[in-house]
Amino acid sequence: MYWVYILKNNCNRIYIGQTAYLFSRVKRHKNGQSYWTSRFKEWRLIYYEKFKTRAEAMKREKELKSGKGRDELKKKGVI
Repeated sequence: MYWVYILKNNCNRIYIGQTAYLFSRVKRHKNGQSYWTSRFKEWRLIYYEKFKTRAEAMKREKELKSGKGRDELKKKGVI
C-alpha cells in the first residue's frame, strides 16, 4: 500500500507527500529528519489517502499540490 498524506504545523503551513510507510514517515517529519519540514516545528497529520500502487499515489500527490487540488482540499475543510 502507498499513502498520500498532508501535514500541518502550528504556523498553518502544509506539506503534501507520499510514502509506502505512513506512520514511520510522519514520525521522521516530526523528529526533524526530513529536509523541508525540519525548518518548521510541530507537524501533525491532518489527512491521508491509501492507494494500491506508487504510481497512483504519485499522481494524486501531484493533483493535491496543484491549485485545483488545494481548492478541493479547502472545499472538504482539510486545509
